[in-house]
Amino acid sequence: MPTDTQPNNDKTGVTTNTESCGSGLQLSEFGLIGRYFNRASQHKGLIKGVGDDCAVINIEPHMQLLMTVDTLVEGVHFSPDVQPDDLGYKALAVSLSDLAACGAEPRYATLAITLPQVDHDWLQMFSSGLFELAGQYNVDLIGGDTTRGPLTVTIQASGVAPHGQALLRNGAREGDLIYVTGQIGDAGLALQSNLNQLNYNDVTIHKRLNRPEPRVQAGLELRQLASACIDVSDGLLADLAHILKSSQVGAGIELSRLDLSESVRRYQEHTGRLDFAVTAGDDYELCFTVPPEHQNEIDKLSRQWPFHCSLIGAIDHSDTLTVLNNGDPLEIRHQGFQHFS
Repeated sequence: MPTDTQPNNDKTGVTTNTESCGSGLQLSEFGLIGRYFNRASQHKGLIKGVGDDCAVINIEPHMQLLMTVDTLVEGVHFSPDVQPDDLGYKALAVSLSDLAACGAEPRYATLAITLPQVDHDWLQMFSSGLFELAGQYNVDLIGGDTTRGPLTVTIQASGVAPHGQALLRNGAREGDLIYVTGQIGDAGLALQSNLNQLNYNDVTIHKRLNRPEPRVQAGLELRQLASACIDVSDGLLADLAHILKSSQVGAGIELSRLDLSESVRRYQEHTGRLDFAVTAGDDYELCFTVPPEHQNEIDKLSRQWPFHCSLIGAIDHSDTLTVLNNGDPLEIRHQGFQHFS
């Protein structure tokens, strides 16, 4: 249903949208926020959350605040027929994945959502998916904004880590081992299936696309073991390249060491695209480097995780990333997704 938009004279300067709900009641922008996005706080450090000009938060001594923001745009990051609960879930998951890559404990999130119209059933499902994941990781939604326009979802998430223990991209050193969590390529294959109507009706790969699991616990446990870390969103090769650039090192990796699903393996064999899994993106796994003296600790730790962790290569002194497949060099023409390319 169309929404009448009028300027709001409140000092916040936001736009107020009114829309009739099922009971005939008119809901303002703040009514929508109160109805769908206001929940009780899960953290005693939150002094003021939804409902004021700013959130107010107490941070414990000796902790650092880590913040990240991600935007999902209809037609770019998700299709118009995506299920609203999946979209709410994924919108938060991609930000929690960034926090996981930095070894941060998730705490808070803000939501800015642009809607073409107010659809109460859609909003109920969207908020349900968002809070389903928020509940798993004790994340409080503490504020945000709603406005009218093309469907766009932006989430800013914040977390904490002990002072000096946050994982960054610039700590990799020559000799460090390179690991990646989980299976990669599944989400990319699901996207290919959706776009090209391929015959891959594997429920698992579609779940990996629509509801990625941020590796929060792994990130926390890697804080004092890993030398660098990044989440795999644009493709393993592209994201590993960010570590190499930030750390001013090179690397060599072996594709045969990757843990791939049977669906991805069959797709790569059928198409001859042996680099598909490492360039597809949307995996939201962790790629991290570890000094060799910590290898036994990583092996022991990873056996406790509910997903596989693959040792795929090592950092070297070169300025390049060498990719091998069963020992043979593999030429990579496209490393991963890039906006504006």
